[in-house]
Amino acid sequence: MKNKAWGGRFKASQTTEFLEYGASIGFDKKLAEFDIIQNMAHAHALKKAGILKPHELNKVLKGLKSIFGEIGKGTFRFSVADEDIHMNIERRLKEKIGPLAGKIHTGRSRNDQVATDVRLYVRENSRKIAALLIQLQKAFLAQAEKTVDDFMPAYTHLQQAQPVRTAHWHLAYLEMFRRDEARFAAVAESANISPLGSGALAGGNFNLDREYRAKLMGFAGVTQNSLDGVSDRDFALEFCFAVSVLFVHLSRLAEELIIYSSSEFSSVVLPDEFCTGSSIMPQKKNPDLLELFRGKSGRTVGNLMNLLTILKGLPLAYNKDMQEDKIPVFDSAEQALMALPLAAQLVKKMKFNKRLLETRLDEGFLTAVDLADYLVMKGLPFREAHHIVGAVVKECEEFGISFGGLNLADLKKHSPLFGRDVLKTLDPKLSPDRKKGTGSTAKAEILKQIKRLKKEF
Repeated sequence: MKNKAWGGRFKASQTTEFLEYGASIGFDKKLAEFDIIQNMAHAHALKKAGILKPHELNKVLKGLKSIFGEIGKGTFRFSVADEDIHMNIERRLKEKIGPLAGKIHTGRSRNDQVATDVRLYVRENSRKIAALLIQLQKAFLAQAEKTVDDFMPAYTHLQQAQPVRTAHWHLAYLEMFRRDEARFAAVAESANISPLGSGALAGGNFNLDREYRAKLMGFAGVTQNSLDGVSDRDFALEFCFAVSVLFVHLSRLAEELIIYSSSEFSSVVLPDEFCTGSSIMPQKKNPDLLELFRGKSGRTVGNLMNLLTILKGLPLAYNKDMQEDKIPVFDSAEQALMALPLAAQLVKKMKFNKRLLETRLDEGFLTAVDLADYLVMKGLPFREAHHIVGAVVKECEEFGISFGGLNLADLKKHSPLFGRDVLKTLDPKLSPDRKKGTGSTAKAEILKQIKRLKKEF
């Protein structure tokens, strides 16, 4: 038992099967570089407190830098016998600098050590994801600039509803991913507080400067309660929640594009680079990337539920259950980091079928609201106007015509308030520019939004 950091308390050895079952190095090795950063900061604090002499600090830092290099090159040997990433690095440091490595854990517990490492991981990956989200937003913005003068039907209940400029659709998804960007920036700030110095749960017996270590690691400050410091995983929950919402947005985008690119709609042409074929049907072009976005949304939502369930019944402070908290965090991060560059490329290369979409404008009675509002502007209460236009639609359906097939006499049968100017109201391409207010589909408003967004990016 001497080879275990905690072995002095035990007479009998743990079974091999139990130790293998309890080892976390298979997944927490992803924290390796963050653990070294944290070890370096801790070593500087040990020197500041007089626990390490200057030449000892130099030796420790040299050893840690060497290990950092091994990890980067992929030559570091991870061992299940060392349980976790912390003991793997300490073991390797001892191999490099001898017994001096035994001083590195002075005034520190693996409880505050792992809490610090995971915060570093979440902070870095939140910032990476936020940066990738900016690129995705730029892809939508570029598409919006190209499609300001294009039109398409927008839907509610997957039924044609009102005409919009195609740029408006692109800007809608930009807004979704803009909120995601802000969410990840907030998660990075939430994680940006150091628990190092909390010890196992009560703090430490050595005068080690917590603020100094936090500053060395780039943290904005330190946690204010040691018991909470080692127990808190709110930042990890927030991270998994942010990834879940991101994938809900990707899934909604995927669902729309899968529908729009189907042969029944043919509204969007997807780039070949992100589709596959069939092993039996030569004609198939399957939207696999989009289907993966949609499918992986369940995976990331599952990661959030996994972490919530792990934490929901835990007493303070650290419990071995928390070993499992890293798996959903790591997987969520990796899924987001892989998906976002692909999403940006797909958005850049996809094309809307402009001609077909314009023919669709004459279907579905898209200017029905405009027709009702026309009557309102003539003094009719909206509910009465709504009823009249509903009757017009019903009559059109009975005769198998669209609004474009109506003349003034047809409309006057339903209300004497209809005048000759009403025929312009039926034109779906004129409808978007009647819309007023910030965020509408009117061309002037879309151009204003594009100008603002280009400045912000």
